[in-house]
Amino acid sequence: MQNEKTVIWEEGEYSYPMAFGFVPNIMSYLHEDGKVRPCMLVVPGGGYCVVSPTEGEIVAKRFYEAGYQAFVLTYTTNILMSVPLKTQPMEDLSRAIRYIRKHAGEFRVDPGKVVVCGFSAGGHLCGSVCVHYNDIADKSEKYAGLSNRPDAAILSYPVISSGSQSHSGSFSALLGMEIDPATGEQHCTGTEAELEYMSLEKHVTPDTPPCFLWQTATDEQVPVENSYLFAESCRKSGVPHAHHVFSGGPHGLSLADEVWASQDFGEPYTMDQVFRIVSAVKDGTIPMPEEAKKELLAQLSWSEGEVKAELQPVEEAAAWPDLAVTWLKNCCGIG
Repeated sequence: MQNEKTVIWEEGEYSYPMAFGFVPNIMSYLHEDGKVRPCMLVVPGGGYCVVSPTEGEIVAKRFYEAGYQAFVLTYTTNILMSVPLKTQPMEDLSRAIRYIRKHAGEFRVDPGKVVVCGFSAGGHLCGSVCVHYNDIADKSEKYAGLSNRPDAAILSYPVISSGSQSHSGSFSALLGMEIDPATGEQHCTGTEAELEYMSLEKHVTPDTPPCFLWQTATDEQVPVENSYLFAESCRKSGVPHAHHVFSGGPHGLSLADEVWASQDFGEPYTMDQVFRIVSAVKDGTIPMPEEAKKELLAQLSWSEGEVKAELQPVEEAAAWPDLAVTWLKNCCGIG
């Protein structure tokens, strides 16, 4: 297996105030037999606050084993809720898709078979590019003529709607947040137009790429109505899609199998930006009250090797990768 990290933005192209030297990148998991294969670009979730390692390497390796050239995208996030992301994650994913197509020969990828696979907020990111790809132009002439439209998408327990069934934290990280001094409650500061734009079920068209959605009926963080809303929009617009709702299991299941339950997620390279921010908090570069600092470090203890809780495989939901591979082959001619 060829395994290499590649920065997708050149010097001077990328700017985010809370990056601290981080630059969005892709990690590759490539076959070395010279065969041109379809591409699976994995986009982990994390509420647009982190890029979770639980949905990165193990997922990429699963699709590598299924015959794909696999990649994991580490995109821009906003863990301190201090600088709204706006469209930066969409620009990161769009550049990653274009980068892979531009270097298709080097990666031994079929540029007409590029699939994105997003989880939770990463599902929102993939869905955003699926419905808004025409809005995200690339300023570099190097990518002129290269499309950022995925050929298909897998949306795993995705954040979709900014309405009554929303995952509010994801939209706060994207669009901004304020705290009510009287109640201490957090509120998203996005405008009505911004929230409408990011509510993906409202923007599906016949040109939206084919989508495979899956979720559990008991998802406690992102209401299952999110995937239903998007699937119904796909149905109305005639977009080829599959929608699987498994009877039980928590949010964040990743592969939902023994590999995931073992918590051996590989190197946490997707946490690069967060680790840089934590270092800046610890050394005082980012001023923060001591109590808030302790809370942040406690929240991130799992990413530094501490196992927080035992995970149990969910056999029913663990079928999703095989279902997705079959659907991609039969519905989309990808495989």
